[in-house]
Amino acid sequence: MLNIVLFGPPGAGKGTQAAKLIEKYNLVHLSTGDILRGELAAKSTLGLEAKKYMDKGELVPDDVVIGMIEVKLDQNASANGFIFDGFPRTKAQAGALDKLLEKKKTAISIMAALEVEKQELINRLMGRGKVSGRADDQDISIIENRIAVYNRETAPVIDYYSVLKKFRPVNGMGSIEEIFGRLCITIDQENKKK
Repeated sequence: MLNIVLFGPPGAGKGTQAAKLIEKYNLVHLSTGDILRGELAAKSTLGLEAKKYMDKGELVPDDVVIGMIEVKLDQNASANGFIFDGFPRTKAQAGALDKLLEKKKTAISIMAALEVEKQELINRLMGRGKVSGRADDQDISIIENRIAVYNRETAPVIDYYSVLKKFRPVNGMGSIEEIFGRLCITIDQENKKK
């Protein structure tokens, strides 16, 4: 089973690249952002709780996110593998994900981390906000807070996967196709090692 953590700051292009990787490697996409937005649209209890955090650019609590991931894993038990997009966001979540995957008799294969300069992230998010209408992508202070939260709380997950020798940095600058090509080379190199 090929299980990829697709990692990077807000605006790095994880969703765009995940869609291409899913098609190429026949994987199931687990995007906590998409799952949460679905809950928001449904105005569920979970969605309303998550909205309080998202509106401030803060992270949704671990227990909420981990529960959603387990449900999705169980719903797709026969998959070739998964792309985890936007998760794990903390070392605690990474540890909890490893325990959950161990229980399901699988593991993370690789953490592919898209590296993008800060100004490019801001430009991409502002551009996305104009198209999507998402309020959190149209307010520069919220965008900067999201990037700061990522650097403070999420980037340390790189250390977790580095210790496990699963961290692979990928240049996230350039065209969608250039970035996709780099990701595929990185993933294919890992697959050859198995």
